[in-house]
Amino acid sequence: QVQLVESGGALVQPGGSLRLSCAASGSIFEIATMGWYRQAPGKQRDLVALITSGGHTNYADSVKGRFAISRDNAKNTVYLQINSLKPEDTAVYYCNTFPQRDEYWGQGTQVTVSS
Repeated sequence: QVQLVESGGALVQPGGSLRLSCAASGSIFEIATMGWYRQAPGKQRDLVALITSGGHTNYADSVKGRFAISRDNAKNTVYLQINSLKPEDTAVYYCNTFPQRDEYWGQGTQVTVSS
């Protein structure tokens, strides 16, 4: 059974940075493409970044150049470094496999960007 636990969210000022972490349990992690998703209030949940088991990455246009996804297979953890935060980055951030699996959604971690 796979469990994903996100952490690292916070209230930050515009222009600030955060590093989100997603700790995974279960044997799929090393072979899975992992993604970070976010859901802003009143909006659908969208993929913002993904990383393959081999380390290849891809990003949504809205976050290119500001977000960086990485993974540590030895720790079963995927990270999202977020720089130059904007108010429109405010959302609950989740990790999941890509393609997503409904049964893997965790509680997410809240990122709020406000002065």
